[in-house]
Amino acid sequence: MLLRPVLPLFVALALAAAPALAIPRTGDSAPAFALVDVHGKPVTLAALRGTPLYLNFFATWCGPCREETPSIVALSKKYPKVRVIGVDVGENADKAGGFARDFAVPYALAVDPDSSTRVSYGGGLYFPLHVFIDRHGVVRGYHPGEMSATEIDAALAAIAR
Repeated sequence: MLLRPVLPLFVALALAAAPALAIPRTGDSAPAFALVDVHGKPVTLAALRGTPLYLNFFATWCGPCREETPSIVALSKKYPKVRVIGVDVGENADKAGGFARDFAVPYALAVDPDSSTRVSYGGGLYFPLHVFIDRHGVVRGYHPGEMSATEIDAALAAIAR
């Protein structure tokens, strides 16, 4: 019966952590973030205000992430008014830079070494995670898991308007 006195503590801790794991819904303001790209330059939501934004949370070891990268590369060229940011989660700039070279990634790659930005976007265990943000900083699309090129294209077209 040692569990009974501890159970309220576990419930309280779980409830306290719940807001940090909240998934942004369509129509919500995008959570602020401050990252650094593979060249050491800051990447922040505040600096990107006024520009449609596609955040692609990935990891270099993630099979589905690697499979969809060529489509994201091509679509980033189709929608030059949308800022594409690849966010390498749990890794360092060297790994992300190698990924960029391997796939000839033309868009910015930022690193989220402690996964804090991914957590603020409700990332949980999902790889990849796609977040589409309009020029006003409002989430217009949220998709955990792999997306087809057609799905990404439609989401980019919607925020590029």
